[in-house]
Amino acid sequence: MVLCTVNHPHKYELENICRLFFPFERINTFDGATCAPDGEMTAVTVCETGAAGERLLVRFSSGDYSREAEDSCPLGDTAERERLLAVLLFDILCEFTGMRPAWGILTGVRPAKLMRRMLRDFGADGAREYFEQKLLCLPEKVSLCMTAAECEERIVEHSGERDFSLYFAIPFCPTRCSYCSFVSHSVEKSMKLVAEYVNLLCDELAVTGRIARELGLNLSTVYVGGGTPTTLSTEQITAVMGAVRDNFDLANSTEYTVEAGRPDTITPEKLMAIKSGGATRISINPQTLNDSVLAAVGRRHSTEQTVAAFAMAREAGFDNINMDLIAGLPTDTLESFVNSVEGVLALDPESITVHTLSMKRSSRLTTGGILPDAEQGRLAGAMLGEAARRLSGGYVPYYLYRQSKTVGNHENTGYAKVGCECLYNIFMMDETHTVLACGASGVTKLKRDENTIERIFNYKYPYEYISRYDEILRRKQGIFDFYGKGK
Repeated sequence: MVLCTVNHPHKYELENICRLFFPFERINTFDGATCAPDGEMTAVTVCETGAAGERLLVRFSSGDYSREAEDSCPLGDTAERERLLAVLLFDILCEFTGMRPAWGILTGVRPAKLMRRMLRDFGADGAREYFEQKLLCLPEKVSLCMTAAECEERIVEHSGERDFSLYFAIPFCPTRCSYCSFVSHSVEKSMKLVAEYVNLLCDELAVTGRIARELGLNLSTVYVGGGTPTTLSTEQITAVMGAVRDNFDLANSTEYTVEAGRPDTITPEKLMAIKSGGATRISINPQTLNDSVLAAVGRRHSTEQTVAAFAMAREAGFDNINMDLIAGLPTDTLESFVNSVEGVLALDPESITVHTLSMKRSSRLTTGGILPDAEQGRLAGAMLGEAARRLSGGYVPYYLYRQSKTVGNHENTGYAKVGCECLYNIFMMDETHTVLACGASGVTKLKRDENTIERIFNYKYPYEYISRYDEILRRKQGIFDFYGKGK
């Protein structure tokens, strides 16, 4: 696809609009009109400046289809110009594709963060009007976003100026799911890396804990992500969680989450190691309770194992358990997805996170050419609607985020019983306070105020993390520089 921008600087946002409809198309952008090969999709977006204002024009063509639309905006109103060009292009592409993305022209990752600002500035009626009339979001998405935003607002206001969260990654899984694009390696192929990775991670946790103490930072939440942390042995889990306990002050922390993740990695011994290590919350993630769908996406566990793992966690004393489901998985149906929702509800976890399948470029689904169409997007939307309706009895949407290339351009929503919200999820998505990250692919985010966030990146892959560990430690000294206590 060709996208041309003429006399305006809004290439990035208009390219994002194109990706809502053509997520796997290569989009070639040009400043100024250009000639594209016959039949190739081409969008030309134009701003013509006059004495009284700006004329905005969008022309789109593909094969025999051709459409032109225009509007006007006040002279020099950059934000309104960008919005109106996006609306013009969005309306044309809706007609051309037969799709209407439920979030309208909103392409950002954090819609609830924007909603919170609109609620503060314009109140509930003004915020709803802006999302529906200006951003073209469907009313049900606006209502969902408002509820999540109100919950986020209630929680983030309790974060203190010197608070921080700790995140670290265990980037190994028993097998790689076909939809996965996270930086994780199957233990089958990377077993030789695990022991050294764990040793270095424990050392990095010790270094990071010392930095936090010297800077007088207060630990708020801990989150252990993956991969699948329970891929590690019981002894390795004990070692890693011991490194956290020995190097961080957990006395005033409010939450400690471990993603147990895959039910086929969970044992009573590992659960006891996690519990005795200080964790207060875990995730057990079936993604679906349909065994044929599990097989289709390469998850080598069964629904029976999920139920057994949940029972083990309760027996181990966990009273705050999250479970994940994914809408839009290959071969799943609306009836099957509803059965998964009802099956998870019967287990009565404290929170349920409903994701939409994201077709990331590096996943096996995408590289294998299994790309979603408009009908699959509508099916995913129906699945999300059923989940929201069935969860409304005892769960509240407390955080919300969006990813690129989701089937149907839908969202991911965390639902929780009141008082069981995952604080780390909110702090991370809102960028409420500093997050100190350890392990492969960890990104430390240092926050001073709303306009100042600096990032320190660890290497992405376990082999890089191991071979360049000294450089990771050198970069970590940047935390001192950020807080004005350079070493």
